Amino acid sequence: MIRVFLVDDHEIVRRGIGDLLDAEADIEIVGEAASVSQASGRIGATAPDVAVLDVRLPDGSGIDLCRDIRSQHPDVRCLILTGYDDDEALFAAVVAGASGYVLKDVRGAGLIDAVRAVAAGRTLLDPALTRRASKQMRSAPDGDPRFESLSLRERQILALIGDGLTNRQIGERLSLAEKTVKNYVSTMLSKLGLVRRTQAAVFQSERRRGER
Repeated sequence: MIRVFLVDDHEIVRRGIGDLLDAEADIEIVGEAASVSQASGRIGATAPDVAVLDVRLPDGSGIDLCRDIRSQHPDVRCLILTGYDDDEALFAAVVAGASGYVLKDVRGAGLIDAVRAVAAGRTLLDPALTRRASKQMRSAPDGDPRFESLSLRERQILALIGDGLTNRQIGERLSLAEKTVKNYVSTMLSKLGLVRRTQAAVFQSERRRGER
């Protein structure tokens, strides 16, 4: 029996997915949550095999939740279910340790197959993307110790600041809550020894010129 935990802030969506999966003889829904805070406590208590996570949640990101789950409960496999299909979100899912990334327009049979595949230990992510993520996590793009102190997520956000995006736009691009982006920016500025995001934009611009 595959034990599944659902995280989505829309009750109708949770019910639909729950009814779909629960109808299968080998799948059991053991819990559900509408937010990161609810899921954090309940997943440990219910010990699911697979956590199906929406990306956008009212108090954070399903991708960040995935990272926490994989850290605290390594036996729980995470399947990201989202309506957004872009390389940045896929990349973030890989980095967070997700086993799969499925769009919400997937057919019911496709979602069921994805849950079974993830529960069996298979990965439903582009191998090339996974290799690229691993390479970037290991690499140190330049010799600046300030830059090297940044996490992968902070580097992503720095690059987007360099592109002129606002916190809200960065959140949309990376499937993060705007408040979460703001927290990342604050930490990133502190590590770089900067005060304003305009300084970060200049820092990133100088880095790019140095890489050419």
